[in-house]
Amino acid sequence: MLLIKNGKVIGTSEESSDILVDGDKICAMAPAIEETSDMTVLNAQGMVVAPGLVDMHVHFRDPGFEYKEDILTGALAAAAGGVTTCCCMPNTMPVADSADIVGYVANKAKGATIEVLPIGAVTAKQEGRELTDFSALKDAGAVALSDDGNPIQNASIMRRAMLEARERDMLIISHCEDAELAQNYAVNEGKASWELMLPGRPAIAEEIMVARDAMLAAETGARLHIAHVSTARSVDIIRKAKESGAKITAETCPHYFSLTEDEILRQGSLARVNPPLRSKEDIAAIIDGLADGTIDAIATDHAPHSANEKALPLTDAPSGMIGLETSLAVSLTFLHHAGRLSIDEIIRLMSESPARILGIDAGKLQVGAKADIVIFDPDEEWTVDADKLKSKARNSPLNGTKLRGKVKYTISRGEVVYSG
Repeated sequence: MLLIKNGKVIGTSEESSDILVDGDKICAMAPAIEETSDMTVLNAQGMVVAPGLVDMHVHFRDPGFEYKEDILTGALAAAAGGVTTCCCMPNTMPVADSADIVGYVANKAKGATIEVLPIGAVTAKQEGRELTDFSALKDAGAVALSDDGNPIQNASIMRRAMLEARERDMLIISHCEDAELAQNYAVNEGKASWELMLPGRPAIAEEIMVARDAMLAAETGARLHIAHVSTARSVDIIRKAKESGAKITAETCPHYFSLTEDEILRQGSLARVNPPLRSKEDIAAIIDGLADGTIDAIATDHAPHSANEKALPLTDAPSGMIGLETSLAVSLTFLHHAGRLSIDEIIRLMSESPARILGIDAGKLQVGAKADIVIFDPDEEWTVDADKLKSKARNSPLNGTKLRGKVKYTISRGEVVYSG
């Protein structure tokens, strides 16, 4: 048995409390649990004990791009960041558009240190033309559907997808960008594009698709989740859609409330991501959306690439950055220590809320619940060293950045899978 002592347990009013784990379940929670000789004891004095984080948007590149990341190394990176459940996007090679590929991910995930869940593609090969077999994907283990990376441009296809997903009680996760407006432009249309004299990816490319999909969700009654929200007007559209009764939820990523487009001017392709880093005004609106509940979850969009790929010129390099090992620290630094959100609110956004959106058994600290737990020091300062990260990739624009908040232990299914 595993006994966690003297921690500040999320969801309790006690200054400190103990948690007893037997096997893969929490079997007791109390202000003081007596130690016995058959217990392994973790002293969490001065630390926060929280449900393991649930990251509903990662790219583990497996199958097909294992030189960037694979399911097992991605899981190690997740554990180092306090994440005990990850959901893998389907833009692999081949695309996870069939029961066979979804089943491959689910089967390989059995050997991972944490729970790794597959997301199936909405359309065949993510080409936006022909719907996949939603029932077969669900039966194979897909917890949601998405063409992330290849936004569905055809409104008729998206409407049909929502109707079918509603019938099968499945969630659609939408990457909202209009392809004709976004093109493959590398930077936000604004300060960065003007200074670099490059065509920019305008905010309206995201916003017009957020509005479209929100309207389709309201009309069809489908459950829609908007991925990686990055603009102020997107937040406003989602807020109004929720007020109108649409079954819509949304996520943002740590880089959209911590980094501006100025990072592109400093770090070039290392800071290239889709949607692009935006303005200070957008960051302020994203934080407001997190604070008032418009944005329901924080996810990393962990997107590993090789050093050679990210060394290409800005206009040629692939988009994306890693984030699993820094997401909690960034959230604590820029939201909690900045006085905007409490630790409890941050954990809700990173654990309970994404689990609820996905409808999975995670994100809870209570007797009888699965023993997925993160223990962290909310005040410890540390400096990101990309060379010491567990991911295969090193494409983090946070390398050398001082953050405040450090994961000390991650427990998955009752086992300590990371000790910092």
